Amino acid sequence: MGLGLRKKTPERRVKAKLREGRCAAFRVNDVWAMDFVHDQLATGSKLRILTVVDTFSRFSPAVVPRFRFRAPDAIELLERVCAQVGHPASIRADHGSEFISRELDLWAYMKGVTLDFSRPGKPPISLMLASDST
Repeated sequence: MGLGLRKKTPERRVKAKLREGRCAAFRVNDVWAMDFVHDQLATGSKLRILTVVDTFSRFSPAVVPRFRFRAPDAIELLERVCAQVGHPASIRADHGSEFISRELDLWAYMKGVTLDFSRPGKPPISLMLASDST
């Protein structure tokens, strides 16, 4: 009938965390958060800044600006940061193309780091109240 059906089942991520409630960090290097901040120069060039933050101590081991970020760049940055301060138990990130890549998934699997992706939609009211109190 000419229908475009998938014959192959999609591969599951090896170290992606199952969808369950997020726990608070209890010590340093327990949970890191990664995300991008965007800015634009006077010349019109867009600048992306990758920020990595330890959610327990609020210490930021990396704030790196670049014009382009790809998955190998993020992995190289994580390798450099982890060599200085140690590997986290878990990394929270959104669904950006740099973070959902197979390269980062393989890196996390080899290092024993769990990738915890954000959930779509509005955050629960308990998370919003907790962020307001700090």
